Amino acid sequence: MKAWRACVGTGRMDLALRRDHQESLALVQREIGFRHIRGHGLFSDGMGVFQPYSYTGQERVRHSFTYLDQVVDAYLELGIRPFLELGFMPSGLASGDQTVFWWRANVTPPRSHAAWSDLVRATIAHLIDRYGAAEVRQWPIEVWNEPNLTDFWQDADADAYHRLYEVTAKTIKDVDAELQVGGPAISPGSDKWLETFADFVIDNDVPIDFVSRHAYTSGPAQHVPFGVYQPLAPASQLLEQFALPRRQLAGTPLAGLPVHITEFNSSYRPDNPIHDTAFHAAYLAPVVAFGGDHADSFSYWTFSDMFEEQGVPTTLFHGGFGLLTHRQIKKPTFHLYAFAARLGDQVISRSDDHVITADETGRIAVLAWAPVDHTGAEPGPRTHNLRFSVPIAGDAAFLMRSTVDEDHGNAWTAWREMGRPASPLPRQLDLLREAAEPARTHRRLPVADGHVEIEIALTRHEVTLLEISPVADETPPWWDDARLLGGQP
Repeated sequence: MKAWRACVGTGRMDLALRRDHQESLALVQREIGFRHIRGHGLFSDGMGVFQPYSYTGQERVRHSFTYLDQVVDAYLELGIRPFLELGFMPSGLASGDQTVFWWRANVTPPRSHAAWSDLVRATIAHLIDRYGAAEVRQWPIEVWNEPNLTDFWQDADADAYHRLYEVTAKTIKDVDAELQVGGPAISPGSDKWLETFADFVIDNDVPIDFVSRHAYTSGPAQHVPFGVYQPLAPASQLLEQFALPRRQLAGTPLAGLPVHITEFNSSYRPDNPIHDTAFHAAYLAPVVAFGGDHADSFSYWTFSDMFEEQGVPTTLFHGGFGLLTHRQIKKPTFHLYAFAARLGDQVISRSDDHVITADETGRIAVLAWAPVDHTGAEPGPRTHNLRFSVPIAGDAAFLMRSTVDEDHGNAWTAWREMGRPASPLPRQLDLLREAAEPARTHRRLPVADGHVEIEIALTRHEVTLLEISPVADETPPWWDDARLLGGQP
């Protein structure tokens, strides 16, 4: 399984009730096809799962799955399974009033761990009743989100998180011992947290089936109205972050556990315009190509700009995390993933600027990218030249090339040239969708000694897909292109 394809992120779960979210996810699944989807807020008030009430003078709780069922049904209908993140705290169960995000996700521990356990138990049992144990066992269950940050867990209290994790993991295993549970879903910057967490679960024999963390490479935010600018570290630092859990757990009883990077991107901000650019696709291309060497999955954060941590976006392109904008306009990084989805299962070779694959039909697919300068100090060379010799059957081959760069497959550039309309008119949206499609060229190539020789020049920030297939020539003997206008033989 391709590790990049195992999961993708989304906004809070109740956004999946909206038409734009479902249409966007349907497009992503048609052209890319992720296997799992992870988002925040399963237990936040917007999902309405925890419903306290009073009856006959007693305080009681009703667990309501009205919205949860609709969300999961929509996911499964689109061929994608949940990667469940258990959080945030329902306001009726919270021990405090600290919240995060525009939509006020409560980040305090439960007032009652017994009531939290009942909530987890009821939810997981309901999902098994509705979808079957065999299905739900395929959904990893992650406890909370970034508890090492004070914004996401009150005081970043490790002991309080450990208690929450222990109660949650034991409850899940009590429902079904074969369910997958893990954590701690930590943010970069507090790397000792994983080691402390590992010591806790080992010393206390707490269930754990996978470990998880997040990865970002952006530096301090330079705030402007409705956005930020940030410096970036090299993309190789994402790979280093992917590899860190295995290094930290080496020699411990947790060493063999799967590692899931349940969020990654360049910037951790949903309002950084770098996310919308061709640079971003080329920057992340080596991460998509090599990330599976270091982690069992790494989940792009997120598939869509329908994401409201900082509030409702004020413009179509606003630096959102998404592969798609609102209204399903594809960004260059969407095409990076769509190109990767067309690679074959057999890797022939990889380098720091390309990967060559083959599939069972004999088709060769090459993903190639122009290396970028992450500092922006140098624009980089105008062209990056590559030469391949790839094996192919027959006497001739057909080459289809799909290209995304500063001028092709780049709706952000077109939007900028339009004057950055905040709410494009329908005709402008149509033009942006057209501008978002990759440039495509094709040609026939000779085969010599079972190989095709290909030379290409990549433009600045280009990501390209080459698909090479054997030609089975079925031209009839009477066909003559020279006679298309009625010429004589």
